[in-house]
Amino acid sequence: MTKIQFELDGKQVEASAGETIWQVAKRQGHEIPHLCYSPEPDYRPDGNCRACMVEVEGERVLAASCKRTPTVGMKVKSASDRAVAAQKMVMELLVADQPARETSHDPDSKFWHWAEKVEVTESRFPAAERWHGDASHPAMRVNLDSCIQCGLCVRACREVQVNDVIGMAYRNHDSKIVFDFDDPMGESTCVACGECVQACPTGALMPSVMLDENQTRTVYADKKVDSLCPFCGVGCQVTYQVKDEKVIYAEGRDGPANHNRLCVKGRFGFDYIHHPHRLTKPLVRLPNAKKDANDQVDPANPFTHFREASWEEALDIAAKGLVKIRDEKGVKALAGFGSAKGSNEEAYLFQKLVRTGFGSNNVDHCTRLCHASSVAALMEGLNSGAVSAPFAAAMDAEVIIVIGANPTINHPVAATYIKNAAKRGAKLIVMDPRRQTLSRHAYKHLQFKPGADVAMLNAMLNTIITEDLTDKQYIAGYTEGFDELKEKIKEFTPEKMAPICGIDADTLREVARMYARSRASLIFWGMGISQHVHGTDNARCLIALALITGQVGRPGTGLHPLRGQNNVQGASDAGLIPMFLPDYQPVGRTDLREPFEKLWHQDLDPVRGLTVVEIINAIHAGEINGMYIEGENPAMSDPDLQHARQALAMLDHLVVQDLFVTETAFHADVILPASAFAEKSGTFTNTDRRVQLAREVIKPPGDARQDLWIIQEIARRMGLDWKYNGPADVFTEMTEVMPSLKNITWERLVREGAVTYPVDDPHKPGNEIIFTTGFPTASGRGKIVPAHVIAPDELPDDEYPMVLSTGRVLEHWHTGSMTRRSSVLDQIEPEAVAFMSPKDMRRMKVWPGDLVRLETRRGAVEIKIRSDRDVPENMVFMPFCYAEAAANLLTNPALDPFGKIPEFKFCAVRAERAELRTAAE
Repeated sequence: MTKIQFELDGKQVEASAGETIWQVAKRQGHEIPHLCYSPEPDYRPDGNCRACMVEVEGERVLAASCKRTPTVGMKVKSASDRAVAAQKMVMELLVADQPARETSHDPDSKFWHWAEKVEVTESRFPAAERWHGDASHPAMRVNLDSCIQCGLCVRACREVQVNDVIGMAYRNHDSKIVFDFDDPMGESTCVACGECVQACPTGALMPSVMLDENQTRTVYADKKVDSLCPFCGVGCQVTYQVKDEKVIYAEGRDGPANHNRLCVKGRFGFDYIHHPHRLTKPLVRLPNAKKDANDQVDPANPFTHFREASWEEALDIAAKGLVKIRDEKGVKALAGFGSAKGSNEEAYLFQKLVRTGFGSNNVDHCTRLCHASSVAALMEGLNSGAVSAPFAAAMDAEVIIVIGANPTINHPVAATYIKNAAKRGAKLIVMDPRRQTLSRHAYKHLQFKPGADVAMLNAMLNTIITEDLTDKQYIAGYTEGFDELKEKIKEFTPEKMAPICGIDADTLREVARMYARSRASLIFWGMGISQHVHGTDNARCLIALALITGQVGRPGTGLHPLRGQNNVQGASDAGLIPMFLPDYQPVGRTDLREPFEKLWHQDLDPVRGLTVVEIINAIHAGEINGMYIEGENPAMSDPDLQHARQALAMLDHLVVQDLFVTETAFHADVILPASAFAEKSGTFTNTDRRVQLAREVIKPPGDARQDLWIIQEIARRMGLDWKYNGPADVFTEMTEVMPSLKNITWERLVREGAVTYPVDDPHKPGNEIIFTTGFPTASGRGKIVPAHVIAPDELPDDEYPMVLSTGRVLEHWHTGSMTRRSSVLDQIEPEAVAFMSPKDMRRMKVWPGDLVRLETRRGAVEIKIRSDRDVPENMVFMPFCYAEAAANLLTNPALDPFGKIPEFKFCAVRAERAELRTAAE
């Protein structure tokens, strides 16, 4: 790269191409004031505050150093009398309009630090008339009397997060920052990502928790700890601010996944850890508290059903109950559910406990309920369940397909990269029965009929093959099975598939051509693809699209199933799967099983275990009598909940390890109080295959204990002689039997914070893009598997005429046990709602906020309805996080035959006004 030599403050320096004077000065140790400029990633310089002015020899006017790039031989003075006078004048004009520092909203702000640096903290000029504060938002305060109109919040909202809520309005001296059409922040379309708060240099935008009733900052952190976000699979790095052993605020860090960005959950959803419902002592079921599937326990007062116990007693009861069942009824009478919210080390030890202490492979976790079918197809075709490229690869793509996913809700920070890419000119194609926020950034939204994914994708495959748009060289060198696909795809013409999927043939052809012809095409998919009885077939189609066009293994290309929970990738890698040992090594392969048997000093069961739904069915069949559930909530997350809750209540012995008395814990014999994410150290693997280190921020409350310690204590009481001193010891053992972790050590993670696997060398960064030279299959080729059009298991009929689909809302997470105990998140979305199209609501004569009864063949719930134009006619969309209106009481437990995942995304439902049903009865 060409270097540019110039003179800065009398010294010869070098600048790289595109580097500004300010950046060079910073690198050289020169401090130039700046307010409207942010050196954080992805913020472009604006040059509007003029605080960074420097003198360039030979030029009539001063230059804004944040925007100006040097030229060869230029002579710059950053601290000449003229430059300093200008910097001081700018600061004095700005100070004139600020509240006094002592009572300002943030006396410790970037603004006041620079005012102090340039020695201008008072002003001779009169103050301008300012605006009143806005306290309408539960998480943030707007006090524009501190606003200097630097524009950072506008760039944060429009250019970084691409939410387009904040702008400048009015003219001249009336100009001001506004939300939407000058709405109160709390009533605007703000999604509370908090990027504006993090960017604001003055305190005009602040976290409300830091301010007193006079809107003056009174709360300052005692310490700051770098860790990770506990929610989705994006893996954002976070700095937690702590005061008196309480987390008060979360700031985004410049981690490889998030570049300082966060979403509402990551920034404001942490205070569930301090909720009064937190378990702080072990609980044991009272002798007279009989189990019942419909029983309710008040999490604030569990003593109607449980009593407190010492750790020694609780652990003894927990382990003895499991040992008794194992010894009397056999090893297959026990099962365990691990957690995708726990660390890699916890997942590894939990599956090891089930396989060596219980004696079978009856271990599973929530991957069975989210991406099991995706993994089944990826393992079948590529012998790898991991993503081939990170979500940031969107920035290198020409065409981006997002299918069966709603990233702005489920993976908001990943969605920012997709929106950034679309703004840069990438063609975004969104495919989903529901429209979504990404749709307005899309070149096209293909709103196909629910359950008709395979028909639509096969039509695209047909177009690419019949129009000779395939990459013949790639197919010949890197794939197998193309001839079979070519033959079977003939019948799936766009004209035949159009009436089935609801997308016209011309559009299907256009999108197929665009995907195949582009320099780089990338596919993201979510649970809208995987949670079907044909979920594996859906993923097979996507894999085939990438393979026949060679759109994999290069920058901007690939296959990326967006992982749902923060460690579902790592928990799966670590072996929380009934048919695989760690790193997806089949339990039935003697050669792969033997290294584990040697390391663990025990023979292992060669027969695959039962999956989540199969375990529930086995309880009903009397084949499983005891369970250990760590951090999962199947009484809310499983399909056909009544059936699942009946099974949990039938168990002879149930041990639950969790933060709260969850719906699952209602049926427990022993409840063990666990540690929250911020209360533990360990590694977590995000959706990009990035292994990251989380650090303990605060201690667990009361007598709650680390999950790793609890699992080991259960193991010890079941006869296992484990001696791990902490997560580092466990991780070291994992590296011995998990090839994916080769060249990643605990010491390296402590040093670097994050490493993406696979890693070729201990001193080299990991490979973000994989499959560059083939696939880890026996032949080195990717296998193309044709898919047939299969209807959903349960179609609408006269009795149940609508389609029910389930998912998440932005503010709440999974079963709600964490986010509904977060004060900010619960204030924003406080009650159970379902979403329906305005046309269907008019037909039913219901208004937003009315109670509607939703009924399927498995159960019924009453829930408030919300009008949503993104929901197609004849569909109801329902979040599954609300215990008082649990969506999974309604969902269909029918399984995909390959991935064994339930069909959460489609079942037949009847909807009617609640009072009409009541009157009829």
